[in-house]
Amino acid sequence: MHLAEALRQRGARVVVPRLHRGSLKADVRAVQAAADLCETPPILAGHSFGGAVIADVARACSYVFFSAFAPMAGESCAELGGPDALVNQWVRPHASGGTYVPEQFARELFYADCSSADASRAIDLLVPQAGGHGRGVVRRAEWTRAPSHYIVCEDDRAVSPELQRTMARRCDSSQHIHASHSPHISQPELIAEAIFG
Repeated sequence: MHLAEALRQRGARVVVPRLHRGSLKADVRAVQAAADLCETPPILAGHSFGGAVIADVARACSYVFFSAFAPMAGESCAELGGPDALVNQWVRPHASGGTYVPEQFARELFYADCSSADASRAIDLLVPQAGGHGRGVVRRAEWTRAPSHYIVCEDDRAVSPELQRTMARRCDSSQHIHASHSPHISQPELIAEAIFG
């Protein structure tokens, strides 16, 4: 969406692999395959659960996390978020056997500072989560072998800003912004600037 366009305007080649393929392991494989096709080591950017995905992808020149999990080896999103994670109270069982956040909650939870049109488009792209997807364990934490940057979203209603500050302390650098859970939609220029460093 907006972030990809902002990055392309800066001359970047942008690849956005589809996630939520059923497990963390499957998502890591998909992003690793995309990274391996890059002519030079890429910058990997991860949002929310996507932070755990890029955490295990090798061959990146740097990692940028925003409103994301940044797990060490042996950790999972579920473990880091804990039983009291902000998002948990809005998650419901899905007929497919996975879970989802109903549309009436998703707008405020994920897209509180996005325009109505952008929020509606983003909601249309949401898919149910496979059961246990957040319990996938990061194996190698490849992200710790390269420069890393964390963007804390202080107005997030899905991933606790306090947890984000903990994740930020693990990274080489960080910044704090006033944004809800999806700054790549509400503030794409700011996120693009951080990715380009």
